[in-house]
Amino acid sequence: MVKGADSSLGRPPQMWRGGCVRPHLQGLTPESSPSLSRSAMSSEPPPPPQPPTHQASIGLLDTSGARDRSPSPLRGNVVPSPLPTRRTRTFSATVRASQGPVYKGVCKCFCRSKGHGFITPADGGPDIFLHISDVEGEYVPVEGDEVTYKMCSIPPKNEKLQAVEVVITHLAPGTKHETWSGHVVSS
Repeated sequence: MVKGADSSLGRPPQMWRGGCVRPHLQGLTPESSPSLSRSAMSSEPPPPPQPPTHQASIGLLDTSGARDRSPSPLRGNVVPSPLPTRRTRTFSATVRASQGPVYKGVCKCFCRSKGHGFITPADGGPDIFLHISDVEGEYVPVEGDEVTYKMCSIPPKNEKLQAVEVVITHLAPGTKHETWSGHVVSS
């Protein structure tokens, strides 16, 4: 008897293209199974796949509404790409920014792990992008901190502005502030 033969039929298993054995088809022939018809063994394309039967596709889950997301102050603002950092800023842009006027504003949001946030100007203009490399001082900015800053245009088009030389002037009352080294201080 041939190794791998179907013992119940006493013959070798079905051999398919390239000589591979299909153990789940042992004992089946094209004549004995309608699923192994001539078209299944020819070069014709297989029938289209059946639609999925997971819960969302059969209506067991409510997918009509938008996905619930936690509110994030960063979600409404557009972060420039690539991120303009102090390190990638040209010397001439740094000089222009340092010679510019000092503005006042309030930190709208800042995410230390993402490395950026936004400042709302005191004059009520559009929010200004803030990169972690442009924060001066000992504390990580949090929402509500009063800050002073200078502005620098963001390349390549120089149409948008970012805050540079950002200094926290007043810590937001009633909030915990973290130093860059990780110590937490209550204000």
